[in-house]
Amino acid sequence: MTPDLVHPPKARPGDRIAVLSPSFAAPGVFPAVHEQAMRRLAETTGLIPVEFPTTRWVGAPPEARAADIDAAFADPGIRAIIAVAGGHDQITVIPHLDPALARADPKPFVGTSDNTNLHQWLWGHGIASFYGGSTQVHLGPGPAVDDVHARALRAALLTGGRLEVTDPGESEDVGLDWGDPRALEQYGEREPTEPWTWAGPARAVTGRTWGGCLEVLEWVLTAGRFPDDPAALDGAVLLIETSQELLPARNVGWIVRSLGERGLLGAVQAVLVGRPPVSGLDRRPDAAERARLRAEQRDVVLATVERYNPGAIVCAGVPFGHTRPQWILPHGGTITVDGAARRILADYS
Repeated sequence: MTPDLVHPPKARPGDRIAVLSPSFAAPGVFPAVHEQAMRRLAETTGLIPVEFPTTRWVGAPPEARAADIDAAFADPGIRAIIAVAGGHDQITVIPHLDPALARADPKPFVGTSDNTNLHQWLWGHGIASFYGGSTQVHLGPGPAVDDVHARALRAALLTGGRLEVTDPGESEDVGLDWGDPRALEQYGEREPTEPWTWAGPARAVTGRTWGGCLEVLEWVLTAGRFPDDPAALDGAVLLIETSQELLPARNVGWIVRSLGERGLLGAVQAVLVGRPPVSGLDRRPDAAERARLRAEQRDVVLATVERYNPGAIVCAGVPFGHTRPQWILPHGGTITVDGAARRILADYS
């Protein structure tokens, strides 16, 4: 069965939070957005942001980035950790980490996208975390921090509790370029969200979560960084979402199919699918095309889960992952997926 994981103790206002760049050091390229994010992080949580040597070091080697992660866990004055952004090479950082440091003093970790690697590493060493959030994407840009994000961030880092995951009613795939001064004051182009799509039995299940960015999960599994026995996910709630790489629906289907062939889809009792980005800074299809692309990805995931696990409850379109406004969700914590009432309740303990 899905293992019981350690839930790190919450930070308290006035504590220090490590701000790390385990992948792309966006603050080194776009300092204005980063510095606004640091002010908002302090205002939203009451925590004191602490940068480490590689936080603004663009191109820092994996060993140096790993040393910062280790140092954050080793420092008793640091009571939480947040990643500035994702990237594409965190997989090379993981072999240099010392799990004994994280196990000795587990701390809430918040990050999304390429930070799927770190979430999987923590999960593999018995530590729960929180999937979502990056200071450079969700705190720094725009006129304010989105309400649902602020609520989830405080719950993950400070207060715990149980929150209902709701639809904020609007969404953007990408904000303004961080080098554009307007990025400090304006959101990206937002549009109304579609109703979530539910499939599977009309019942409620509660399970520990596992997952992350689908493309990165493929890397993690290819690198052999997951237990050989799919029973490790028995009864779990699978979290999957896709990135700004804008994979075609068929490629998404191929990866999900591989999860099925590995036995992982058959082990879980529910699947939450994030609202996918279908546009970027250099590509913005019209509204009809965006709707079609989202529907194609949704349909291929629903069909693939149905093939491997017709008893699973599936909800697609949930605002987590590469979208804003965005919920931060427990990773290794519990979520209740109620297919009858069509509600999602997340435990942030």
